[in-house]
Amino acid sequence: MGSDRKVYTLAEVSAHNSANDCWLVIDGKVYDVTKFLDDHPGGDEVLVSSTGKDATDDFEDVGHSTAARAMLDEYYVGEIDDTTIPKNVKYTPPKQPHYNQDKTSEFIIRLLQFLVPLAILGLAVAIKIYTKSA
Repeated sequence: MGSDRKVYTLAEVSAHNSANDCWLVIDGKVYDVTKFLDDHPGGDEVLVSSTGKDATDDFEDVGHSTAARAMLDEYYVGEIDDTTIPKNVKYTPPKQPHYNQDKTSEFIIRLLQFLVPLAILGLAVAIKIYTKSA
């Protein structure tokens, strides 16, 4: 590490945890993403919720594009002192709409809302054809 690079502790980075001042730690580097919050396709809340910790897992789990990774460079402000990052922190995923256990029944209901009227229409057409030919 060159002496021209700023090294931050997790406590210092954690102070930047709002929509007006948002810093993230990804792959040992510190990024000030405040100016990017409005443009982030996933919304600003997901970025703000990843502050104050190593957000590498959050970043990787989403599967960002090569272009998104390249954009990080323009927000780079320094390195993280990795001795200040707790090693045994339980992983907390970013706050996103979580998978709903009731989705299966919700899906079935939506499917039925589509199929039942279709079946009724099909039956009506079949009856009309049948009565016309009789």
